[in-house]
Amino acid sequence: MDRRHFVKSAGWGTAGLLFNSAVRGQGNPGRPSPPPIEVHGIPPLKPSPLGIPGLFPGRVVEVFHPDSISGNRVSQPIIGRMLEAGMKELTGEKSAQAAWQRFIEPHDVVGIKINSSGAPVCYSSPEIVREVIAAVRSVGVPAHNIVVFDRYSHEIDMGAYQTLVPVGIHVLGIEHGAFDAARYDMDVYCEANFFGEWETRCYLAKVVTHEISKIINIPTMKDHSASGVTGCLKNLGYGCFNNVARSHQQPYTYTDPLIGYLCSTEPLRSKAVLNIMDGTRELWHGGPQTWQWDFIYEAKTLFIGTDPVGMDTIELVAIEKKRREEGASSVWDNDPKTLTTDSDEFHGNSHKNMYFRQPGHIASAGKLGLGVSDLKLIDHRQLRLGS
Repeated sequence: MDRRHFVKSAGWGTAGLLFNSAVRGQGNPGRPSPPPIEVHGIPPLKPSPLGIPGLFPGRVVEVFHPDSISGNRVSQPIIGRMLEAGMKELTGEKSAQAAWQRFIEPHDVVGIKINSSGAPVCYSSPEIVREVIAAVRSVGVPAHNIVVFDRYSHEIDMGAYQTLVPVGIHVLGIEHGAFDAARYDMDVYCEANFFGEWETRCYLAKVVTHEISKIINIPTMKDHSASGVTGCLKNLGYGCFNNVARSHQQPYTYTDPLIGYLCSTEPLRSKAVLNIMDGTRELWHGGPQTWQWDFIYEAKTLFIGTDPVGMDTIELVAIEKKRREEGASSVWDNDPKTLTTDSDEFHGNSHKNMYFRQPGHIASAGKLGLGVSDLKLIDHRQLRLGS
């Protein structure tokens, strides 16, 4: 592959593109303007129409089945039917196999990006992962060309994926411990100095730059103490790059705009062709990691689409609705009185935040061309299966 680098620079502090401060009254009391962010990526030799926002920008398919999960047990046969219906609705194809063939070819090396953070309470359900693997294999991809991966090996171990996926599927943790950068590509990175940190670069994992040709993204549906929600965008950006925690320094965070810039980096942008959000469980407070079952709601839903911005926009609406029903504060609420430095207090109290949250990162990613964030322009298709 040609190693010439594509460089995209944005002077957020001077360009007047502070989307987050103008969205839904989301202020950032005392936070300096975001610094310039440079993206150093590898441009594709031939742009692919499959890359973000993909074949169906603005289209989000929501599939509900009342029996998809009960008592934290996910029904794989029902998940299979939900996935088939959702893929046919997304693509307009008459068969599930034809739908999958829109994205995957037999010669592909397919990476399945899970979210194991929060296991075993709220994580990418192995039942969904197994159904996705079966679908990929149905179009001719051999088992040894399928990689289930995430950033942290110890979180993958918590989810027991090695024992729960079919034989022959490779399960990969990018990092095996603190400061383990061996599996990152030093030629592909985003660079920004947020708080005067020594290392100002986030590097993209080699599994993305060198080892796989397509990515199927399986995020979970949950809130996040810094970004407002964890969805498709954050699962790709913060889950495929290292050194991203430096974007937080209580009470401030630069998840907006960093998440969008990470996802715009090539070849991540071109290889991420499909998103299947696990909404069987919804974590409406305490994310990204929680051991508090009181904040888990069995939403019994899958969201399917190629546009991560559109999907995260719909997810944000759903989490806000659930928080409102539970009497919790809004993820847009940046009242300093809600802040705490005690993580235990945050995880136990839905009126507390650890940061001035940044759900505006979704709209900012839309401004970068990664998808549709205007609810009025999103083609939100809802399917209800079962009784």
